[in-house]
Amino acid sequence: MKILVIAKSPVAGSVKTRLCPPCTPGEAAALALAALQDTLETVAAVPKVHPILVLDGPRGPWVPDGFEIIPQRGSGLAERLAAAFEDAGAPAFLVGMDTPQLTPPLISAAVERLGAPGVDAVLGVALDGGWWGIGLRSGDTRVFEAVPMSTPRTGAAQLARLQELGLVTDETLPVLRDVDGYEDAVAVAHEAPHTRFVAAVAALALDASVGEVAR
Repeated sequence: MKILVIAKSPVAGSVKTRLCPPCTPGEAAALALAALQDTLETVAAVPKVHPILVLDGPRGPWVPDGFEIIPQRGSGLAERLAAAFEDAGAPAFLVGMDTPQLTPPLISAAVERLGAPGVDAVLGVALDGGWWGIGLRSGDTRVFEAVPMSTPRTGAAQLARLQELGLVTDETLPVLRDVDGYEDAVAVAHEAPHTRFVAAVAALALDASVGEVAR
């Protein structure tokens, strides 16, 4: 089974711009780097999978050993997601870099559900109405066609599209919160103690409660 992480290189001014303000572009990039490192470390800890980073931007020293890297391609997120599954091959489970609270058992559970008899896809919805993870038993570039991205109805539209294609979808993964705005960063930091992400949020010293979690 392949685990795909679709991500941007954590370059100031090009990632996590919705964190600004209160963050500066450099601070937003630092949070993005921490979230990405936590996510890659989590995926690397999942046994018996092939980890792949689907990357937009240059590779950095933050990529752990053992990851295959393939470049993103496509003019929009939907096209890039379809291309990621096409280039990496299926079966595969894909996550982004916005959920540093992910754990190896959670990803293992998603992989197990995707491998269950009769299941064609799995979908983990996000608190904001989007989704944080999607798995496909076989690659089908039609999965993301006409699905609006980064909206409060993305998750529902994605599920409807899977069902429209006749794909039996397991949607029982837990609901997770994406890091979009700064309030999300604080909330996720509270859910992810002992991570690089909580330390990065605490270092901003914008919310004292995060500092308590980081200690």
